[in-house]
Amino acid sequence: MHALLVEDDDRMAQALGTALALRGHTVRRVGRALDALRHVREAEFVLLDLGLPDLDGLELLRRLRTVCDAPLIVVTARCEERDIVQGLRAGADDYVVKPFRMAELMARIDSVRRRTDPQPGRSDPAATGYRPVRTGDVEVDLAGRTVTVAGAEVRLTRREFDVLAFLAARPDEVHSREVILDRIWGDAFLAASRSLDVHVAGIRAKTGRSGLVRTVRGFGYQLGFPDPRGGER
Repeated sequence: MHALLVEDDDRMAQALGTALALRGHTVRRVGRALDALRHVREAEFVLLDLGLPDLDGLELLRRLRTVCDAPLIVVTARCEERDIVQGLRAGADDYVVKPFRMAELMARIDSVRRRTDPQPGRSDPAATGYRPVRTGDVEVDLAGRTVTVAGAEVRLTRREFDVLAFLAARPDEVHSREVILDRIWGDAFLAASRSLDVHVAGIRAKTGRSGLVRTVRGFGYQLGFPDPRGGER
């Protein structure tokens, strides 16, 4: 796999580059946002530091997501909850705070790759003949990976769509947090994090339908039947 490493600290970049190379990855390291935008299309996954000299890392993340859908992990010293939430909402597949254990980061890279790479035999909505799922005035096209609200398309991040599609494919079931995290993130350990909650909040905010994802308190989530006025019927 070809990795794009966006890191302006030379010592950190050397350590990460060496660890990735030992695992068989080829690495292009850049230290500026402009260079990241120039080379991101050739990357198969991205490690992104947020403390860059020429552009705020969160703004770079948003720009990268407009041109690239490769798996992306934020690796940064920013540990405030607000930063983590903003990073996940902007499209990061995972968020790792410095300092970190190298073995854990490598495991997270493997986990992100497993859940974003096509898997032989994995259920594919296009292959299984799933039809678009409608609930209220929301339509979720599982095969086309699109969401429309009152006929207008709404752009979700890849992970937001994955969560919504998982619920939409099984609309009559209530799914535990652990099951959703294991299926979508490939790691039920993330139940201790806010990743799932952040993406559910993003779905509700972007669609303008707070009832689209129903919270089952103390357990998990289910596809809801949203009211066009923003609530749930």
